[in-house]
Amino acid sequence: MAKELTHIQRKELDEALEKARKAQAILETYSQEKVDRLCQAVAWAVANRKTFLGLTTMGIEESKLGDYESRINKRFKIRGILRDALRSKSVGIIEEIPEKGLVKYAKPVGVIGSVVPTTNPALTPAGTAVYAIKARDAVIFSPHPRAKNTSFETVRLMREALKKEGAPEDILQCLQNVNMTMTQTLMAECDLVLATGGQGLVRAAYSSGTPAYGVGAGNSTMVIDETANLEEAARNTRLSKTSDFGSGCSADGNLVVDSRIYDDFLKQLEVEGAYIANEEEREMLRKVMWDDEGHRLADTVAIAPQKLAKIAGFEIGEDRKFIAVIGDGVGKGYLFSGEKLTTLLAIHKYEGFENALKMIEKIYDYGGKGHSCGIYSFDDEHIHQLAMLAPVSRMMVRQPQSKANAGSFTNGMPMTSSLGCGTWGGNVVSENVNLKHYMNITWVSKPISEDRPSDAELFGEFYNAELEE
Repeated sequence: MAKELTHIQRKELDEALEKARKAQAILETYSQEKVDRLCQAVAWAVANRKTFLGLTTMGIEESKLGDYESRINKRFKIRGILRDALRSKSVGIIEEIPEKGLVKYAKPVGVIGSVVPTTNPALTPAGTAVYAIKARDAVIFSPHPRAKNTSFETVRLMREALKKEGAPEDILQCLQNVNMTMTQTLMAECDLVLATGGQGLVRAAYSSGTPAYGVGAGNSTMVIDETANLEEAARNTRLSKTSDFGSGCSADGNLVVDSRIYDDFLKQLEVEGAYIANEEEREMLRKVMWDDEGHRLADTVAIAPQKLAKIAGFEIGEDRKFIAVIGDGVGKGYLFSGEKLTTLLAIHKYEGFENALKMIEKIYDYGGKGHSCGIYSFDDEHIHQLAMLAPVSRMMVRQPQSKANAGSFTNGMPMTSSLGCGTWGGNVVSENVNLKHYMNITWVSKPISEDRPSDAELFGEFYNAELEE
């Protein structure tokens, strides 16, 4: 890989940055009403069913990753992002707190460098564009080389929508001659980086010298306790595990199941389309999913379960939706308790909820700290205990993880395609990256009546009046 930009790359990036800054300066002058209309225009240009069908087909054919049927539904995520954006203010005063004398004003961050993952070449640019335009930012997208044509087309459609509304097309741009060197240079020269991708990319973003939002690795683990509705838990497991062939970092990786309902739950998983691999098949799968040093092998990522089984050396029925292996242990050294990124999950049995919590600790010590976990339970104490212990930024209760933790229409999580994982995952935020992260805020403070507790109130039993004389 080249260590320096070629002349062509340098020229393209310089021109893109210049155009972006000019376009952003114009966008910054727009009213809230005009900004909101532009958000609607660019979202519809991509999220309408006919267009997104085409982009989905293009993306899967180009990258050879993912599942057509489930990826089509990602267009609803764009609708959710638009919903959240339209319900918020982003021009002028966005919040007033009279009792504290505070007024907050929104300001754009400037030019965003957005790194697009190969698994979401259409969704990520569309969702980022909506939030960025709402915040009055410009965006330069750096597409993944394996799916760049799909991202080119997505950005082209949104630029066309901007032009029709009389706004500068260059609010949104997509680099053409892209490679890692160009992406790193973009990250160093823009005003804010949004990095969605592997850990190497995220580390590069944080090392760029530019403020950056990145994501941590996933290893979503779900606890199924004795109070769970097994039909609901099994159905949601299928929905989460099979979404886009398990390519997302939120797809279920581990199920930690109470021994009292374990056998019944396995049967219900089979009803939902699981193939329960035997010990011999589990070892065959291990050999094609990881190398001898435990590194994940690329050719079994995000593929259909039939193809995964065939590569491993056995066959499963065409009606099977995913593969489940019985875990041989959890924590470091037990590969199946780590992130899988395909249509396979591991099932682990526990006796006593305290042991479920211990298993959760070991699983996340191995991988996925900061990302996500969940529980199928109607026991509020179990829910509370898991929430107190789990080193994650989001925990879904009785919901399909990969369809819920980044926001859904049936929960209150902010809609996004970028999940911060806090310091656990090496990230600066432990939130769903959303509109507020795309803005600078000016706090205006006016004087209020004095709010000064007495020393006795502040220090409690430690206060000694004599020491203040």
